[in-house]
Amino acid sequence: MTADKQQTVWAATYDLLRTLGLTTVFGNPGSTEQPFLKNFPPDFEYILGLQEASAVAMADGFAQATGKPALVNLHTSAGTGNGMGNIMTAFQNKTPLIITAGQQTREMIICDPLLTNRDETMLPRPYVKWSYEPKRAEDVPRAIMRAYALALQPPAGPVYVSIPLDDWDKTALGAADIRTVSDRIGPDPERLKEFAERINRAKNPVLVYGAEVEKAGAWRVGVAIAEKLRVPVYRAPAAERACFPETHPLFQGELPAAIGPLSSRLVGHDLIVVVGAPVFRYYPYVPGPILPEGASLLQITTDPTDAGSALVGDSLLSDVKLALDGLLPLVHDVSRNAPEPRPRPKELTAVSGTPLTANELYAVLSEVRPDGAIVVQESPSNYNEFLHWWPTTEEGSYFTYASGGLGHNAPSSVGVALAQRKLGTNRPVVVLIGDGSLQYSVQSLSAAAQHKLKMVYIVPCNGEYAILKEFAVLEKTPNVPSLDLPFLDIVSLAKGYGCNATKAETKEEIQHAFKEALAAEGPTVIAIPIKRELKSLIPSASK
Repeated sequence: MTADKQQTVWAATYDLLRTLGLTTVFGNPGSTEQPFLKNFPPDFEYILGLQEASAVAMADGFAQATGKPALVNLHTSAGTGNGMGNIMTAFQNKTPLIITAGQQTREMIICDPLLTNRDETMLPRPYVKWSYEPKRAEDVPRAIMRAYALALQPPAGPVYVSIPLDDWDKTALGAADIRTVSDRIGPDPERLKEFAERINRAKNPVLVYGAEVEKAGAWRVGVAIAEKLRVPVYRAPAAERACFPETHPLFQGELPAAIGPLSSRLVGHDLIVVVGAPVFRYYPYVPGPILPEGASLLQITTDPTDAGSALVGDSLLSDVKLALDGLLPLVHDVSRNAPEPRPRPKELTAVSGTPLTANELYAVLSEVRPDGAIVVQESPSNYNEFLHWWPTTEEGSYFTYASGGLGHNAPSSVGVALAQRKLGTNRPVVVLIGDGSLQYSVQSLSAAAQHKLKMVYIVPCNGEYAILKEFAVLEKTPNVPSLDLPFLDIVSLAKGYGCNATKAETKEEIQHAFKEALAAEGPTVIAIPIKRELKSLIPSASK
C-alpha cells in the first residue's frame, strides 16, 4: 500500500471497490454494517433484499448474468445464518461473490456481546472458498483484495470477510494495491492429446455437456466438435445452465439424474465424454451400473473436486473452452451416421377447459414466447414439461440452481434482470416458479417492483408440494404431513409487494396476460391454476 496517513479504512476500501468494479452492493442493512454504509457514495448502488437469503441470491444472479464478481454485505452472524442456504447454492453454482459481514467492535468481542459473530471464519464453511477476519483494521482493504482474487480463480466461488464495525474509521495504510489474477487454467497438452486419441478410436462416442460450457463461453466450439464427430449431445443431469442449442438435430435432451436410468440412456455408447459437469449429479437414488457395459468415460472440468468425486473415468483439469479449442483440431472428421433427432413438440390439437395440465400450460406459453427472453426456472414438479416446450437456443438464456435448494431462483432472477439493465440488453426475464417455491423468498418481489424490472413471473398453482408427493411414491413414504397448500393467494401477495398481478386460467387469458406483462412497466406476476397430477420422477430410459 502507498503511504497516505490521512485516508480512513472506509475511504481506502471504497476506492478499492470502485477500481474493482464492485459498485453494486446487495444487502439488508444491519447495525454492524452501518459504519460501512454511512455516507454511501453516489456512484455506488445499493440493492435492498428484505431478507439476507434474497440478497445473496440476487447477487448470485447478477454475477452470473454479467460475468463479473458481485459484492454482498450481510449482518454479522444473524444475517450470515439467514443467507447460508443461498451461499451454499452460490458455492455450487461456482459464482464469484465477495461476501462481507459486520462484526461487533473489537473492544467488546472478548465478552461475547449481542450479535457477536462467534468463530466468525467457521460459520460459512464449507460453502465458501476462503473465510477471514482481518487481524488489524488496517488490513481490511488487503483482505478484500485477496478475497476478490480468490473468488475469481477457478473454480470460482464465494468468499467471506468478517469486519468489526469500528474498523472503518481507523487510519488506513494508504491506497490499496490492486492485483490481477488469471481466471482460467489451460489443459496439459499431452493429456489433451491422449483424450483426442481415445475419442478418435471410439466406435460410438457420446458428448455430455454441463454448465461450465456456457460459463466458459464454449457454446460455439462445443457445437463444432459435436458436428465434426457427428455424435449425440446430452445436457448433464440437473445442469444449472444450458450448454448447447436444444433445437439442434444432434441434441438428445437432458440425462436423468439417477444412476440406473442414466446408464440405461447411454447403452450402446463405448465412450462417454463429459464436458464441464460432475460425473454425475445424482438424485434420487435408483440403483444400476454407473456406466453401461463396455463403456468408458472421459471428463473435462475446471473443478478438482468434481474430478476427484467422479466414481468412474479419467479427468482432465482445464478451462472448458481452452480444452475444447485444443481438442477441435485433434479429433477426426467422422463419416458415421448422425443420430436420429429427438422428437420435437407437436402443437396440441386443442387446449380447452380448466384447469390446464402443466403440459398444456407450457404449450400455450411456447406460442407467445418472445425472442431473446431469459428464463429462470424453479418449478421442480413441472421441469420436464418446461424442457419439452421451451428449448434454449442461445447463450445466457437459462438459469437455475446447482444445489436444488428452493428459495434461490426468485431472487436470483431479480439479479439477472438487474444485469440486463446494466448491460443494456433490454432482454425480458421470465421466471417460471411453483406456488410453493415462490414462498421461500417471496420478499424478493419487492426488489423487482422497486426497480421496475422487465420481468414476468409465471406461477403454476397446483396448491401442493407436488414434487414431494412424487418422492413419496418413489420412496414408499405414505401420509407425509403438510404437502397441500390450498391457502396461498399469489395475486394478493404479489400486489402487496408492489407488482402487477393477475390470475389467468384459459389459453386466451394466459396468452393475453403474458403479452400485456411483456409490455408493462415493471414486473408482472401471473398466477395460473393447473391440474393436480403425479408424474414419475424418472423420465423414460428410452432414447
